Amino acid sequence: MRTYDFSPLFRSTVGFDRVSRLLDAALQGADSGQGYPPYNIAKVGEDQYRITMAVAGFTEADVELVQQENTLLVRGRRAESDDEGVSYLHRGIASRSFEHRFQLADHIQVSGASLENGLLDIQLVREVPEAKKPRVISVRRADADTSAQISHAA
Repeated sequence: MRTYDFSPLFRSTVGFDRVSRLLDAALQGADSGQGYPPYNIAKVGEDQYRITMAVAGFTEADVELVQQENTLLVRGRRAESDDEGVSYLHRGIASRSFEHRFQLADHIQVSGASLENGLLDIQLVREVPEAKKPRVISVRRADADTSAQISHAA
């Protein structure tokens, strides 16, 4: 297995410890075992994303979405089925519970979710607060008196 040392990068940065944890988790395969249910992640606009999960057999009541800070937890628990007395020759449709965590970037919020035809669509949007958006600062001409006052004070 190939390992990478990111310590030189983190020696000259401050406040990026979350990024180092994400890189470590990705490189160590922490997401292995999260292949069920299968999912797609798509960018559908400049600041809009969509996660689509194949959750055949689950209803709206069986699926739970929780967003806490920068983590989205998608959990599915099926109610007990009425399969008593049924003998399957082949059981290929998975009906097991699942829990999947997605790490979201700053200012990404869940704007909605829908379940149709066995596909769970989770809509995400980047909502940057006004205080965090870039602002334009106008430059005006300095008065001659102001520059004279500054040079006299020095």
